[in-house]
Amino acid sequence: MSTDEYEVGNLPDEEYRGPASLRIGDDDLAVEIRASAHFEPVEGRFRWAGRTDPVELLRERVAGGLREGLLTIPGSAQQKVKLSEPDPWGGVRLSGVGTPPWFH
Repeated sequence: MSTDEYEVGNLPDEEYRGPASLRIGDDDLAVEIRASAHFEPVEGRFRWAGRTDPVELLRERVAGGLREGLLTIPGSAQQKVKLSEPDPWGGVRLSGVGTPPWFH
């Protein structure tokens, strides 16, 4: 979906909390995520970010240099996601650009 398919004031929820699948290499990990999105009017696109729940294998892979994955939220297509250092609670930070995967 492109951003022009949404009318101002008629957007899906800007936040998502729930189940997701994160594909890292050949592994599909079931994770719980918390994420939020906002529209950047100058750029004309959405930016979204959040964090996963603590998953040991994911933390190990990110500590080893992993920085990208594919995120799937139930009912949505896979979407590229950037991964960054674990947060103080053991979750991994994630971010993306474009229509958030929970906007379906």
